[in-house]
Amino acid sequence: MEDLKAIPLSALQHYAFCPRQCALIHNEQLWAENWHTAKGNVLHERVDEGLPETRNGIRFERSVQVHAPKLRLVGTLDLLEVNLKTGELTPVEYKKGKSKADNWDRIQLCAQAMCLEEMRSVKIVKGAIWYWRSRKREEVLLDSSLREQTLKVVQQVAELFDSHKTPRAIYGKHCESCSLKDLCNPRLTAKDQSKAYVDELYKDRDEETSE
Repeated sequence: MEDLKAIPLSALQHYAFCPRQCALIHNEQLWAENWHTAKGNVLHERVDEGLPETRNGIRFERSVQVHAPKLRLVGTLDLLEVNLKTGELTPVEYKKGKSKADNWDRIQLCAQAMCLEEMRSVKIVKGAIWYWRSRKREEVLLDSSLREQTLKVVQQVAELFDSHKTPRAIYGKHCESCSLKDLCNPRLTAKDQSKAYVDELYKDRDEETSE
């Protein structure tokens, strides 16, 4: 049986932003930088470049590689806090913006925790997200509801990967901040009816042949 393609943790965030963007990046291997991606890269470089250190009984490990074959997930954690007394693990994700009403940042964090659980046979009850713009740390409870949402998204991304297809563009305000805007051309592709036209031609031909 063909090996299934691993799902990078970053793909969950790409899918959250736009399923078409996720497919363009991970199915078609397209990428482009803009101001938003460059700023995010600078933030993560600052976080990742630090060496492990211990303060007040907490060990801070940066750029931690994770791999969870059962979930098909692979990726890198920005920061892992290890309580040296209790052994408790707390994944910490860094974001350049501010806290959002939706759960997408929390879903990515939960997926990181689930990777650690599979790798180290531990239970992780909470994580944290550090928002650069607001300079605030948000504690996140990894409860059953968030875990169910996370597994659902992982399954959706897996189906997108396995289909090897790229969804049609749905133009919206988010398109203006997308680094792939010029490659995607959402205004044009959202209205592209060529596939439907070709399918209809073949349908008519098949009907004529069968008569």
